[in-house]
Amino acid sequence: MTSESTDLLIIGAGPAGTAAAIEAVQAGLSVLVVDKARFPRQKCCGDGLTTGALRHLESLGLEPSTVPSWKRIDDVTLVSPRGRETHYRFPSSSGSYAVAARRSELDHALVLRARQVGAEIREETTLIQLDSGENAAAATAIVKDVSTGQETTITAPLVIAADGMWSPTRKLLGVDAGFEPYRGDWHAFRQYFTNVSERASSELIVWFDKRTLPGYVWSFPLNDGSANVGFGILRGASHRVQDMKQLWPQLLESPALASVLGPRAQPEGPHRAWPIPARLGQRQLAAGRVVFVGDAAAATDPMSGEGIGQAMETAMLAVRAFLDNGREAAPAIEQYQSRLRREMIRDHALARTLSTMLAKPWGAEAALAATGTSAWSKRNFLRWLFEDYPRAAAFNPERWNRSTFATEPAYVSAEPG
Repeated sequence: MTSESTDLLIIGAGPAGTAAAIEAVQAGLSVLVVDKARFPRQKCCGDGLTTGALRHLESLGLEPSTVPSWKRIDDVTLVSPRGRETHYRFPSSSGSYAVAARRSELDHALVLRARQVGAEIREETTLIQLDSGENAAAATAIVKDVSTGQETTITAPLVIAADGMWSPTRKLLGVDAGFEPYRGDWHAFRQYFTNVSERASSELIVWFDKRTLPGYVWSFPLNDGSANVGFGILRGASHRVQDMKQLWPQLLESPALASVLGPRAQPEGPHRAWPIPARLGQRQLAAGRVVFVGDAAAATDPMSGEGIGQAMETAMLAVRAFLDNGREAAPAIEQYQSRLRREMIRDHALARTLSTMLAKPWGAEAALAATGTSAWSKRNFLRWLFEDYPRAAAFNPERWNRSTFATEPAYVSAEPG
């Protein structure tokens, strides 16, 4: 067994892990990222990127041209439970407020970007043992190369666990011991379709179908002429998770969705399902010298189910806290948790409250009617929905400043459409 040391050990090379790696390397830290997968790899996701997520990707130096399916979205249609359509358009002809991109391609591009700036990423490498270093100068991990069987002991003053909802790190540390197994707050289905209609290949459409409330049905366009189509439900609401497989063909055959996809639409492969963790602030965020980010911290938005922007933000906040505190883990973790409580957890609490309003058809009808009363309300509602600024800021004057609502979109320079 060999031994190594690094300034920062990151478990997981998804958007959270690679965002942390890029941020840390560019600040002068040595970084090692391990992931059990080999990239590119398939990842269940709705493939949508909000304005907040896009700003993070831009700050990390990701070039849209490295993601073949990258599709800028200008037009959005929301369909009420009664079938009333409201059309929205983002306010700028340049830059991006929303994008759809296949996760397999996006994640691979982020891995390549992290390597480009100098992060070491070891694929097909699993974490098999971890001492959180609570009473030591560093955390100690043992990782295993699954292709060779070689085991390596790694020490680091801080470990960032970006290894998803089923976080092996949490299990190794026994963080959730004594609690009922967490299965996520939402559950989602998705399937890719090719040969879709011109509308489905260019417009983002969301149906607030009565059968899925407070969840929704979506069709997100991709740059290759296909669409990511799916739906999500709240666990424990009107539908059970085990009912989703039967509900899926019913939704696909509904006149509203079938007409949008068009008569030539063909499934690219089987449907995929996944749980969505949306419980930020209610799960333990740290243990010893280990901090949890992204899905491992249950950071997905509880209203929209969007998790990529939240994953990157939590990871980058953890790295910045480590740097702000002279690479001392204890004060860094305290600062990280404090900032989450002050900023993201407040936004998530608001989103959770709003989700309850959308749980009933009348609530969804009223909300959509209110947003479509004028061009101003449409434009600013869309910016709010796609996290152009922190959601709770709209209801909290303490957080207002000149730049809060006067922001530009991401990627203002030319990009593929």
